[in-house]
Amino acid sequence: MDDLGRLTATEDVRRVMAHYVYCADHHRWDELAALFTPDAPFTAYTVEGSVQARMKGRDEIARQLAERNHPDTVLVHHLFSSEVDIEAENSASGVWAMEDLISIPPGGEGEEGPLPTGMHGYGHYRVRFTRTDERWLITELRITRLRLDWTY
Repeated sequence: MDDLGRLTATEDVRRVMAHYVYCADHHRWDELAALFTPDAPFTAYTVEGSVQARMKGRDEIARQLAERNHPDTVLVHHLFSSEVDIEAENSASGVWAMEDLISIPPGGEGEEGPLPTGMHGYGHYRVRFTRTDERWLITELRITRLRLDWTY
């Protein structure tokens, strides 16, 4: 792959991630899930490294994200300092530093008392991509966390 092809592929992959966070912030779960290959895994980890959420495939990703995010919840995602590696003409990987802020409508009660009304998280998206039919898709997405701050 020549330099122009590598730069174009890098920008295309960055745009996939930009669209991913745009869809998340606007609760467009089906559109977000369509950025993944049909059987792609999506795993989110806690700060301690245990699995917080595990999804596989577009349908499960769309369903679980819709279930986990109340329609009145406000989501704000920021992406920073991307490191994109174009491994081959149709294969890439990347790491994005990220920050997310979530405002949750008050009033929920769980088994241990009131549910949180907000979250401020920091971490990284670790993503693998493949290009099919000239379109880049996510083949695996992992969210690793450095810090999570909850408000009640």
